Amino acid sequence: MSLITCARGQYLSQLIARKISGCHRNKFLTQHKHTLRHGSADSENGLLQVSKEVDDAMHSGKAVVALESTIITHGMPYPDNVSTAQAVEDIIRQNGSVPATIAVIKGRVHVGLTSSELEWLGSQQHGLVKTSRRDFPVVLSQRLSGGTTVSGTMLVAHKMGIPIFVTGGIGGVHRGAETSMDVSADLTELGRTPMTVVSAGVKSILDIGRTLEYLETQGVCVATFGSSRDFPAFFTSKSGFQSPYNVETAMSAAGLIESNLQLDTGSGILIAVPIPESFAASGEIIESAIQQAIREAREQGICGKDVTPFILSRVNVLTEGISLQANIALIKNNAEVGSRIASALKDIQLRGDHSDSATLKRPEFEERGREKQSKPVVVGGVVVDFYAQLGQKHVQSNGATYPGSLRQSFGGVGRNIADCLSLLGSQPLLVSAVGRGSHTGALQASCQHMDLSGVRELEGRCTAAYCGVLQQCGEMMFGVGDMEIMSHITPHLVSQFSESLTQAPLVCVDGNIPAETIEYICDICSQNKVPVWFEPADSHKAPKPFSTTARDHITYTSPNVAELMQMWAAFRGKPSTDVETISLDTPRAEDVIDACLPYCCDLVDSIPVVMVTLGCHGVLLCHRLGDKPVFPTKHNQTYSDDVSVVHYPACSLAQMPSTTVSVSGGGDCLAAGVIDAIVKGHDLDLCIKAGLMAAQLSLQSHHAVPNTIRPEAFTTDRVKQWAPWKPRLIKIGSKKKMRF
Repeated sequence: MSLITCARGQYLSQLIARKISGCHRNKFLTQHKHTLRHGSADSENGLLQVSKEVDDAMHSGKAVVALESTIITHGMPYPDNVSTAQAVEDIIRQNGSVPATIAVIKGRVHVGLTSSELEWLGSQQHGLVKTSRRDFPVVLSQRLSGGTTVSGTMLVAHKMGIPIFVTGGIGGVHRGAETSMDVSADLTELGRTPMTVVSAGVKSILDIGRTLEYLETQGVCVATFGSSRDFPAFFTSKSGFQSPYNVETAMSAAGLIESNLQLDTGSGILIAVPIPESFAASGEIIESAIQQAIREAREQGICGKDVTPFILSRVNVLTEGISLQANIALIKNNAEVGSRIASALKDIQLRGDHSDSATLKRPEFEERGREKQSKPVVVGGVVVDFYAQLGQKHVQSNGATYPGSLRQSFGGVGRNIADCLSLLGSQPLLVSAVGRGSHTGALQASCQHMDLSGVRELEGRCTAAYCGVLQQCGEMMFGVGDMEIMSHITPHLVSQFSESLTQAPLVCVDGNIPAETIEYICDICSQNKVPVWFEPADSHKAPKPFSTTARDHITYTSPNVAELMQMWAAFRGKPSTDVETISLDTPRAEDVIDACLPYCCDLVDSIPVVMVTLGCHGVLLCHRLGDKPVFPTKHNQTYSDDVSVVHYPACSLAQMPSTTVSVSGGGDCLAAGVIDAIVKGHDLDLCIKAGLMAAQLSLQSHHAVPNTIRPEAFTTDRVKQWAPWKPRLIKIGSKKKMRF
């Protein structure tokens, strides 16, 4: 039986995912008709053993990431090799992909290893063959066992239809290759196999300049992952050479890969990922040890494929384990990046398939209405909130216990907005992630009025938690948050609700989710003319859209003053530390408005509607004038260069509350109130006033989203009665006339 024997569903999934043309599809089926006729790869006479996890993943269309095994058999000592391999596989699973560790065990190529197989492979001291492309005939025919190298793993993974492979570092051109001709098979494999390899570059023991030249000759696309084109050298983030290109996000990398697959170049891609900064500082120590190990290898006559294992082992001894820890850190980091790219690639492929399906194309909305079956979608965090409110004004950081009140509730920017929209009758779909068994019962009980069908429970994760400390007056002092699970709200997770996204009247995303997920949502919404509302969450997360193409596809945003400044800095490419601080501690709203105005009017170059919350001074609305006379409800408008600026006070004097109980949900309710009015087709004035009314109800409650928010309280007449005042309109005219 052929080595390429694989299950029918695996090849069909590959054909669908790559959207192969009719001619190419017929050629592919002809080449593999023996495979398709004979079915499963797990036959006893075959050379290939596919684990159930990998087989199920490929049948169901999940993202799969290939892993080599020489790092287990020849790269690390036992038991670090096994624990690292298990940790790497766990990282890949946590990012929504399935790991496929490839190795040869007793003459059979295994794609996906069980825990016992990993343990057996890692604990063997002798007799394991470092298996490259050239070694397969001998290793298989003699029923030997071994770890697959980069080239060996690429060969098998490609035949399995797995497009992405994660490793530590690839081989390259050895120093002195002009006379020895010592060039790693990894490079020629990249030149003839359309696989994407995610690695930490190449080791500094190699000739990095000639390696990059050789990759160019082989037609291999090389890109550094991150904002820089610096090509990493395994233990150091900068080798002194540059990649031809760089990709800043997983989604951008996935787009690169999909383009390569669509064009069918026949050659691979190398994504070079710099080592985490916390370990890069050890680079000089490791580099010194590497040079010593190279000299010792030369003196001892060690050559060929034995050089790298010797050097790695010797460097580990010389650095007293520092290099091993750095090695483990970089392979884990590569797995994190590679699995995110794999999930993003699967999302792109699924989205491409959807674009060919008439049933998933979004019909146009009526001018001011919305489709009967459509409803808003909110993608963001679900958080268990703990609040401690001090019972006295003056406190010190001296370890003392102060009187106050403690309470627990469910929050999170995304959840709060979805909660408020649900209470107002818009019935949004909330897409998020929580830890399995972690507060889920209480969450469901407290959110029975909400559509939680988009909230995924993740095994082994903890639900996000936040502890806020409030002053006696209710103002926030500071907070501490555990938001790790937010990183698992990936494009792959969100893609499961792509139909809801394409049919929504509006999609709201909060800044807690990863930048590549925001980019994915904005991309799919832009294609379907669905407006996106970006809620920044806090000043640290506010710049996220500006590191991706999302910056071009957001219609609305609602930052506070601090978030506005960080968004503007990111938009203009300035360091976050260079922005000025605008204080709200002034009795004159005009002072705050004058300070914010230039930044708002500049930011609308990117986002057409910028609604800045000014605390007790209300809201400053800055928006580009569109081709519709009402507040825009679709993302297919054209906008002029004219900008309108309107200031809305927080409320009328008659409605001014005597006290503020808590500010924890005011901004979220403001956004939800405006969004609800937008999707119901109301004009600008009513939208903003409805949001301000919802915010005030939140400020007067201990609950971020109080149950006093009801549809009957937000009728047009009641909102107008609550806010009879006129906003202050500042007609700017052409924004080019302003000085920034």
